[in-house]
Amino acid sequence: MYTKYFPHKRYEKTMKFVEKHIGKNEQILDLGVSNPLSQLLKDNGYYCKNTKGEDLDLNYDLSQYGPYDVLTGFEIIEHLVSPLNVLINAKCNKLMVTVPLKYWFAPAYQNPQDPWDRHYHEFEDWQFDWLIEKAGWKIQDRVKWKNEGRSIGIRPLLRMFYPRYYGIFATRD
Repeated sequence: MYTKYFPHKRYEKTMKFVEKHIGKNEQILDLGVSNPLSQLLKDNGYYCKNTKGEDLDLNYDLSQYGPYDVLTGFEIIEHLVSPLNVLINAKCNKLMVTVPLKYWFAPAYQNPQDPWDRHYHEFEDWQFDWLIEKAGWKIQDRVKWKNEGRSIGIRPLLRMFYPRYYGIFATRD
């Protein structure tokens, strides 16, 4: 369905999760600058705007983006030192977020050349659930999927058996 976006097979899984919970009449605010996944949402009829690349640890008031029905964050929460502030201060009643799961056999991702491209957190599913619930959200649905890479080696082999991504859909009153 979304094959032109290969090799990002996780986008297909993410889009199926979006289609299950978010209507095309709802306005989405996606955390982070415009990216291939937010473009995919637009290409498939969703109204999606992005934040502008500000440091969301320090600038977590999203009211400047006007009204929105759903806050999404696809593989961005792990880049925040304190994601709790953004999650608490969201001005909507629906949340969809995906994060990479912590692997017991690999260290957290880091890129020493780029201060924005590193993971402060890689969660276990129960840890992420606690974060979402502490921020006042009630999880309605969860999904996990594996990293479908084509590399050869011990880690790529283990990745075939252990989920890499975790997504939640949550609401609040």
